[in-house]
Amino acid sequence: MRRREFIATLGGAVAFPLAAYAQTERTRRIGALMAFTENDAEGQARIAAFRRQLQELGWSEGHNLQIDFRYVGGDVEHMRPAAAELVALRPDVIFVHSNPGVAALQQVNRAIPAVFAQIADPVGSGFVDSLAHPGGNMTGFANFEAEIGGKWLELLKEVAPTVTRAVVLLNTQTAANVAFLRAAETASTSLGVTVTSAGVQDAAEIASAFETFAAPNSGLLVMPHFVTVANRVLIGELAIRHRMPTVAAIRYMAASGSLLSYGVDVVDLFRRAASYVDRILRGAKPAELPVQEPTKYELVVNLKTAKAIGLPIPQAILARADEVIE
Repeated sequence: MRRREFIATLGGAVAFPLAAYAQTERTRRIGALMAFTENDAEGQARIAAFRRQLQELGWSEGHNLQIDFRYVGGDVEHMRPAAAELVALRPDVIFVHSNPGVAALQQVNRAIPAVFAQIADPVGSGFVDSLAHPGGNMTGFANFEAEIGGKWLELLKEVAPTVTRAVVLLNTQTAANVAFLRAAETASTSLGVTVTSAGVQDAAEIASAFETFAAPNSGLLVMPHFVTVANRVLIGELAIRHRMPTVAAIRYMAASGSLLSYGVDVVDLFRRAASYVDRILRGAKPAELPVQEPTKYELVVNLKTAKAIGLPIPQAILARADEVIE
């Protein structure tokens, strides 16, 4: 054999395994269960951050990654069927957000690894054994501990000192929401505020709660739940109409008309969740990845709403605000 032919043959032999490896590299699959509607701009901002981080970590949709989304919006009844659809696709990992989403996923999946984001009290809700050692097939990023319910009530009293009754808008079927309510009740005595709860599961019940509980010297605490999030514009409009100062948990609630929000940067939680998805795709086990808690909270004030309900915002709150919407 001539030397040139031998080298060409050898080169082909070396190149073949590499080409074969490239051809057989499996596209990895993520199932994503989202508790907002597909056309929700705030929700898409979170997904965009999730996708960008995955791309920075080497995962490209259409090349080595496929993401299958299921959007639930405010439809509680559709959560479990949507979770079951994703499990049936047999993805490598499932990304899920909201407490009801995790609860629904647990009912239909105990094997496929899962990463959650924006979950309140994951230990108390029964999703993981502990923050340091999650156990099972699930881990992720928490947003609130139960005690923050008392902080939301303190903020309501600070921004509206004449409030003597706080109506807590919540979903009573979600353990974290109930825990927030209990924390607010515990704090209420020292603040001189009576706490009343209003359980809601859809827009009609939200509207009914306002008609029932709106009264002079009343304020509103909106618990984080995908029903309240999906109806955040309605809540903002009704709070202004009934002149009820409202404290919510997430920035986009204030951006949609609530007076104040105090909570974590949820876009950042989605970005950070992508890092855990990446680690699991590369072989890590959820039980080995501790649940991470937020490190920064943001206070947002909606001055347009304050003006609409005729409530001057104390300078102390404005000085502490991370963002003021004018």
